[in-house]
Amino acid sequence: MSGFQIARRIATSWAMVMACLCATVAFAQSPLPGEQLAVCISRDTGQAANAMIADPAAFDCKTAQTKFGPGDFWALSQPFDVRSTEAVPLTVRIASLWQEGLDLHVLYADGHVETIVADARGVAQRIQLGALVEYVIPPRDSPAVRLLWHVRQSANLRGILLGQRLSDAHASNTANLLCASLYAGFAGLCLALLIYNLALWGALRHRFQLAYCAMVAALLLYSISASGAMAWLIPGISNNLRLRVNYFTISLSAAAALQFMRFYFEPRIFAGWMDRLMHIGAIALMLGGGAFFLFAPWHIGSMDLLVTALFVGCGLLIPAALWRTFRRRSAYRWLFTCAWAAPVLGVAARSLGNMGLIPWSFWLDNSSIAAMAAEAAISSLAIAYRIRVLSRERDAAIEGEVMARHLADTDPLTGLLNRRAFLNAAIGRNGEQQLLLADIDHFKRVNDTLGHDGGDEVLRIFARALRRYVPTAALVARIGGEEFAIICDTGDPVEPGDLLSNLRRTTFPFDLRITASIGTCCGPLASEADWKQLYRCADRALFEAKSSGRDRWRGNDARFAA
Repeated sequence: MSGFQIARRIATSWAMVMACLCATVAFAQSPLPGEQLAVCISRDTGQAANAMIADPAAFDCKTAQTKFGPGDFWALSQPFDVRSTEAVPLTVRIASLWQEGLDLHVLYADGHVETIVADARGVAQRIQLGALVEYVIPPRDSPAVRLLWHVRQSANLRGILLGQRLSDAHASNTANLLCASLYAGFAGLCLALLIYNLALWGALRHRFQLAYCAMVAALLLYSISASGAMAWLIPGISNNLRLRVNYFTISLSAAAALQFMRFYFEPRIFAGWMDRLMHIGAIALMLGGGAFFLFAPWHIGSMDLLVTALFVGCGLLIPAALWRTFRRRSAYRWLFTCAWAAPVLGVAARSLGNMGLIPWSFWLDNSSIAAMAAEAAISSLAIAYRIRVLSRERDAAIEGEVMARHLADTDPLTGLLNRRAFLNAAIGRNGEQQLLLADIDHFKRVNDTLGHDGGDEVLRIFARALRRYVPTAALVARIGGEEFAIICDTGDPVEPGDLLSNLRRTTFPFDLRITASIGTCCGPLASEADWKQLYRCADRALFEAKSSGRDRWRGNDARFAA
C-alpha cells in the first residue's frame, strides 16, 4: 500500500473522529460552565473597592479590553441575583492570564461586600483543570448581586478579564471531570507514544525517532502546565511562573517537531537552504521560549510578541517545507501532510487569537494540545510506515549483498565455488580431509568437436554430476579450465572409483563419451601450508592417473589404493 493510500484512509478516519468529537463537544458541558457574565472596565487610579461598586457609571463597557494597555484595573460584572448556599455554593470561573494579583469583591443584596484577596500564588491555588481560575462565593443568606475584580499588574495581552462565568460547585466538578478526561487521554497518548518510540529508537537508532520522542516529551510537559495540573502538583508555584513554563515547553515541542520533520524525510528533500532554514527555525524557537521563560517578568509584552512572531514564522515554514516534499516527490509526503494539517491550523488560529483578530475561547486556548495530539498520533503512523520502507530497503540491500557475494564466490559458468571462495571455505576445516582433483580427459578435443559453446555445456553437465554424486557437506569447486576440486571429511569420503563410474553414465551433448582422471590425497587442512602440501600430493596422484592412460584414479593414501 502506497503512502498516498494510507494517508487517504487516515484522512477519512480523522474526519470521522473529528465529526464525532465536534458532536460530543456540542452536547457536552463546557469547561466554563454556567451563565456568562459581561464585565465593564475601569483603570485603577487608587479608588477603594466600595466606591467602585457604588459607581457603575465609572466603568467603560464598550471599549475593547486590549485597548486599555497594561496596568491595574477594576472589572465590574453585570447585575445578577443568585444565592450561594452551604449545600451548593456559587462559583465563578475566569481564564488564567498574566497578572500579579486578582482580588474578588462580592456584593450581596443586603449591601455586604465580601473580599477574596489573591496574589499570583493565590491565583495558582485556585487553578482548576483547563487552567481556569475558580473563586467560591462565600455562602450568605442574602443573594449575591454583583462581582468586582481588582486586577493588579495585568499584562493585558489578550484581555484584562476573559471567560468569566457564574456557576455552582456541582457544575464545576463536572467541568473538572471533563477536562480530566481530555488531558488524561492526551497524557496517556504521549506516554504510550514516548515509551514505544524510545524502544524503537534503542533498536533502530534513526535520528527522526529521537526528535519525535523529544517532541512528545515536550508536549507531555506542556500538557501538565497548560492543563493547570502543575499548580496542583506544585502548590507554591505562582500562576505567572506556570505560564512561563507553558510558553517554554510549547516552544520546545515546536522546535523538536521541526527537527523531526528535517530528519524524517529523505536527505535530498531538504538539502540546501531549506534544511538550514528549518534548523535555524528550530534553534530560534528554543531560544525564544527560553527568553520568554527568563525575561517575561520584566518584558512580558516584547517576549510575547517574540514568541508569537516565531510561531507565525513556524506556521509559514511548515507549509513551505511540505510543498517542497511534493515538488521533490517524497514517498512520505501524503502521510506527513495529514499529520501536520492540524498543527498548521492550530498555530494559525492561536496566532490570530494572540494578535486579537479572533476572540478568546477555552477551545482556542487549548487548540495547541488538540492539534499536537493529532500530529503526534498520525506521525507515529508515519514513523511506522517510514520504518517499514526502511526495512524493505534494508532487506533489498541485504539480498543484493548476498547476491553480489554469491556472484563473487561462484564460477559464473558452472555455479560451483571459484578457487578463492573454495580456499576460504576449505582452509581451517577441523579433522583430516580428503582432496580430490578431477580433470576432464582430452578436453581440447571436446572443444574442437563441439565448439566452445558445446565445451561450456560439457563443463556445466560435468559440474552438476560432481555435485550430485558427492556428499552434501562436501565442497566442490572449479579451480581451472577443466580442473575441479572436491574437499570432504574422511569420515564421509568420496569413493573415487564410484565417482568415475557415475561420470561415465552421465549423458553429455551428442552422446559424446566424456571421461575424467582423478587424483586424491588425505591429510589435515588447518592452514594454507597444509593446503599446499595436500594439493601437491593430489596433483601428483592426478598426474599418475593421466600417465597411466586416463579415465582412472590414483591416490597417495593407503585407504584409497587401487
